[in-house]
Amino acid sequence: MNSRVEAFEHWIRTSFVQMNTELENLYFAQEDRAQVIGCGDPIKASLRDEGHSHVVALLAEGNTGEGFDSAYGVLGSVGLYLGALRRHELTNPVREERSPFPEASSLALHVGASLGMAPRFSTGHLATHNRARAGVRKSFTSLRDEFLFIDENTRGILSLQRAADALTGIVHLGVSSPVADVAFDAAKQALRDVIRFNDRLMNQLDVERFFYSVRPYYKPYRVGRQEYRGANAGDFSGINEIDLLLGLCRANDPYYAQLLVDKMLFMLPSDQARLRDCMTRTSLLDELLSFVGDYDEEDWFQQNARAYLEVCDLFGQAAAQHHDGLVRRFIEGPAAKLSQQGLEGITASGPPLPVLLRSLEVLRDLRLAADRPDIATRYDDLGKLRRAVRDYRPPAGGAALGNA
Repeated sequence: MNSRVEAFEHWIRTSFVQMNTELENLYFAQEDRAQVIGCGDPIKASLRDEGHSHVVALLAEGNTGEGFDSAYGVLGSVGLYLGALRRHELTNPVREERSPFPEASSLALHVGASLGMAPRFSTGHLATHNRARAGVRKSFTSLRDEFLFIDENTRGILSLQRAADALTGIVHLGVSSPVADVAFDAAKQALRDVIRFNDRLMNQLDVERFFYSVRPYYKPYRVGRQEYRGANAGDFSGINEIDLLLGLCRANDPYYAQLLVDKMLFMLPSDQARLRDCMTRTSLLDELLSFVGDYDEEDWFQQNARAYLEVCDLFGQAAAQHHDGLVRRFIEGPAAKLSQQGLEGITASGPPLPVLLRSLEVLRDLRLAADRPDIATRYDDLGKLRRAVRDYRPPAGGAALGNA
């Protein structure tokens, strides 16, 4: 890491965090916590100008050629800087045809194109590739609730990646393998951990602080002329690998295929490669269904199909928990109190909140294999498999999926 990259990194981890925290405390002390314009203007000017000086120095330097880690770090730093400018209403895509920060846009576009990623900060910058220094991670603020949000989300992501790794192992073994039990057990434990981390987040995160002081940094902003949606906690391949390997979602479903296309450039290149490979695989559900009628009385089928169903039930429980607990409580509930003006640009993905919520409900119900005539879930197929497994009961706390 050269001196200019290191200087920008140091600023992002120190003065940048301090100024954002000061601004958040000013906003939160107001009667109208959503009012940002006209509050803390001297601090905003310092944040804008200090960050600009680092950006200009890096832009003049060009491609440092120091490898992925350095370039990815720069993309995260300039992305966090632009995300903060958007949060503090120093830029807003509704008001502009292009970003008012051309140097930062140029740097983000240059680095993003060289990496094959969207030119803005992504989930990985604050989660799986957020390198700690003496215990301190990159963040926008030093607020307790932001660190809680970042850390528990990261624990959940790491657990979902473990589940995806385990299920990928089953693909290579074959779902009829007698040793697949090891991988199924690993996937189940990883999903139990996801549920545990979600519970902890819901119990400890302050709704008001999250809604007013953490969430706004994930809004869309322009890079050059293009508006890019905000970072999403699902912008990693593991969650979609689980969808596809379990067979609960299918890459040839137009709704789900569009979701994959939309998120591809927000993922690390290594994740993009994993997801493309996963899209070529036969799902474990389809493989198990091919044995029904001929081999479903065999011990290996009963053991592995039961384990598969347990994984599905835990995954469905985690999906319902995330949507019904986190989304409804921490976004939908507080948003109901806002004026129509306050609702503009509220979501990280861009569309109006009702549209986003309907989209998230569809995704939840695909993962639950819910009985919905308006979308193509695997409800009937899960029911067929359940009937082939003797005396199946979902794991404690799990939802019975596809129970026809």
